[in-house]
Amino acid sequence: MPSQHHFNSVWRDPLLWVVALLLALTYWLPHSHAFFGALFPNLERPVYLQEPFAELLWKHLWLVLVSSSIAALVGIGCGVAVTRPFGRAFEPMLQTMAAAGQTFPPIAVLALAVPVLGFGELPALMALTLYGLLPVVQATLAGLASVPHSTIESARAMGMNGGQVLWQVEAPLALPIWITGVRTSVIINIGTAAIASTVGAKTLGSPIIVGLSGFNTAYVLQGAILVGLLAVATDMAFERLVRRVTWQT
Repeated sequence: MPSQHHFNSVWRDPLLWVVALLLALTYWLPHSHAFFGALFPNLERPVYLQEPFAELLWKHLWLVLVSSSIAALVGIGCGVAVTRPFGRAFEPMLQTMAAAGQTFPPIAVLALAVPVLGFGELPALMALTLYGLLPVVQATLAGLASVPHSTIESARAMGMNGGQVLWQVEAPLALPIWITGVRTSVIINIGTAAIASTVGAKTLGSPIIVGLSGFNTAYVLQGAILVGLLAVATDMAFERLVRRVTWQT
């Protein structure tokens, strides 16, 4: 049975409290008229009620999860490919393309994608995926470069082929740096996903966009608090994952 010390350590976990606060605020905000009415007495509608905050949170998470997963798979796959003998000539081009994807403003990607893909989640997914590629690509290349050459040579001397060296030696040693790159990509996308509401995607950016257009500071504050807490909780979860993977390796 779990010990008392285990239960105490769980309840003292800051990640648990941040997640609990995020969920509590998500379900409390629709009923917070008295609080925000007192905070912003000049506003006729001090609480955003066009969509439930819980629905916006899950849709925000879905956009970030899908776009970050695509960025991670494509970024790690391309990063590994250009470090193999057959792909080394393409490494400068890959870094240039990934950097261009992030330096290009996401709102501009959304504007260009809407005429082709229409309004909604598809242009948002495209913009978020492009914006999340650079940290993953850079971390993939840095992680593989950090593997000692002597370790790789020892593995080859033991009779491992190229694929075995990659998956049994290089990937496990580079994994902590890879996760750090994915962590950066996800945190960037959590903030950037809020902009997706400008093209009709339902995210936690919806109250922010409506608040900015209608000069309603309360709406902006409600959306920004939830986005901030989501980013903090995600960052803390990745920090724990990195520590665990680093300890195991």
